[in-house]
Amino acid sequence: MHTWLGIALGDVTGIGPEITLKALAAWRAASDRVAGVKFLILGDAGWLARANQAVGLPLEPFAGPDTPGEFYHLDPRANPLPAELAAGAAPAALAALDWLREGARRCLAGELAALVTAPVSKAAIIRAGVPFVGQTEFLSEIAGAARTVMMLLGDDEAGRWLRVALATTHVPIRQLADAVTQARVELAIKRAAEACRDLGLPRARIGVCGLNPHAGEGGLLGREDVEVVAPAVAAARRCGLDAQGPLAADTLFHLAWQGGFDAVVAMYHDQGLAPLKLVAFDRGVNWTLGLPFIRTSPDHGPAYDLSGRNRARPDSLLAAIRLAVRLARRRQSPG
Repeated sequence: MHTWLGIALGDVTGIGPEITLKALAAWRAASDRVAGVKFLILGDAGWLARANQAVGLPLEPFAGPDTPGEFYHLDPRANPLPAELAAGAAPAALAALDWLREGARRCLAGELAALVTAPVSKAAIIRAGVPFVGQTEFLSEIAGAARTVMMLLGDDEAGRWLRVALATTHVPIRQLADAVTQARVELAIKRAAEACRDLGLPRARIGVCGLNPHAGEGGLLGREDVEVVAPAVAAARRCGLDAQGPLAADTLFHLAWQGGFDAVVAMYHDQGLAPLKLVAFDRGVNWTLGLPFIRTSPDHGPAYDLSGRNRARPDSLLAAIRLAVRLARRRQSPG
């Protein structure tokens, strides 16, 4: 059985084409790669061809699911992109959204087992006239999935993992206390536990961060941890989940890194991403939990300053591909 994996090329004026081809070349050369996986890159043929001059991947136009090769490309748009575009140009930003839509459509139709998304620029998309919060929210809306959670995960050189689910994502700090609700914290705990099971981990012990310093000091440093986070943890435990908290985030992340917890629920973006990137800056993966299909992405942006210089590292995208394949194969053979 073949497993078809889609890759949305992202903003081509950034490093999307370069890291996509480099990651696939590294996959092809790896001795431990999973057999029977085919890749469909959703992106502009011309930009791919120019980037491929430095990589030499055997890339072919897509002709159907039964074709004998391994690496294919397809652009659902009628017109190719111009060969020269400034960083963050509107045509590139809009094309990236078209490729995301096509990838989601094919996943929902069962034509792709998973979707890996290369980086886009939120600012470029908004400048192009499209209201946009992030790829997670964009794909959630397409899929009609209202209860998604962002998880970031990665390991260090010693193989120690951090897996971090976010109760909130792109929320200004000024609005954060109101955004952290009991329902959001409960959902993040639930999705984190499901992720541990999807990964085949032997347990799903979830540590839950407090919102305030020292997890609120019993209410002396804010009431949110007493009135919101603690009830969410208690509700999760009543549902049979192994959750503990609220715990002081500075201590909790160290305990998780040492193996005391299988996943951490962070209350906000930087609380979770700062320690994750310290541990796994080049290998971090963004995994959207709660979608009806598998979606992963590298944990970085389009890096316009590196575009066209052949210096971008594909490690994070390769890790996203490996995770997507692992999850897809587990779904195909859950035993």
